[in-house]
Amino acid sequence: MWEQVYYNNSLKEWGISLLIIIGAFLVNKLIFVFYKRVIQRITSKSSSRFDDNFFVSMENPIYMGVLLLAFWVAANRLQLDKEVFEAIKKSYDALVVLNFTWLIARLAGASIAKEVVEDTGRKKRKRFRVDAKLYPIVKRTVLIVIWVFGIITALYNVGIKVTTLLGTLGIGGIAFALAAQDTIKNIFGGFTIFADKTYRIGDTIKFDSVEGTVMDIGLRSTRILNYDKRLLTIPNYQLMDSVITNISSESGRRIVMELGLTYSTSLDKMQEAMQILRDMPNRIPEIRNKDVVVSFTDFGDSALIITFIYFILKSSDIYETRSKVNIEILRAFNEAGLDLAFPTQTLYIEKGDVN
Repeated sequence: MWEQVYYNNSLKEWGISLLIIIGAFLVNKLIFVFYKRVIQRITSKSSSRFDDNFFVSMENPIYMGVLLLAFWVAANRLQLDKEVFEAIKKSYDALVVLNFTWLIARLAGASIAKEVVEDTGRKKRKRFRVDAKLYPIVKRTVLIVIWVFGIITALYNVGIKVTTLLGTLGIGGIAFALAAQDTIKNIFGGFTIFADKTYRIGDTIKFDSVEGTVMDIGLRSTRILNYDKRLLTIPNYQLMDSVITNISSESGRRIVMELGLTYSTSLDKMQEAMQILRDMPNRIPEIRNKDVVVSFTDFGDSALIITFIYFILKSSDIYETRSKVNIEILRAFNEAGLDLAFPTQTLYIEKGDVN
């Protein structure tokens, strides 16, 4: 019975090959038990989770590798037709490459996870720091590159001309890129925003005619809540093509005022007015003391111009502070008898000879 031949091999040879494949499943079961009872106990004692992720990533590719090896050994010992053996060999080579690619991809994902992400809640210093929103992009990009190389290598081993395939994909890729160029620009814009940290969620920014608070930063667009409490969705590529002012990054808001005094103001009164302005940080605590600039800058058409520059502290309310400053200037100037000018014209009429 065992010597009876089926497809150039005895029933005994087929049985041995089948036992080799079954033995691979048993070996995988032993590996599973060893992992659960030995490896997990060792890694659980470690403070880092990298080793846990590392061994979990290796588990399934190792099982598949054992099965592929058993299948190859079982098939290689049989007397098969040349065409059948070539087909099995090509399939085996492709599956080995894909399984190895799977292993590398899982290890890369485990290496990136938690190790490159910036954890603002911990004080532990890490060698690589990437914004949490950037992590999915980095991981996805690395995995795509790994799988593209793996699939190309597998196709090459099967005998498919990769250059012809790449040429076909290139034409399709160009057509797709032309149809989705705005989406691609938005994705690259989002990636640039994450990498450069141009602004963060919660920052107040200004670009073109838009000013407001950043509520969300996505791969395609950024959402900004303007001062009218309206949520604006701005494509990322428009933000990258504009000059962005990050208002939240300023140490204080710069305010420039031009005050005009009447031409009847004496020199002493002019100096008194300038001293009142220089003393304004002592009157209004929300003004930074060291950055006040007061200068008699111009002889206007109807006024003597004093330029007053001051900075409002970042923690202070801008509009309330400006109101306090203006009220204090008006009060102090009135007490000092200083007259603020308004546009006037003086006409001189020369009386001519009657004759």
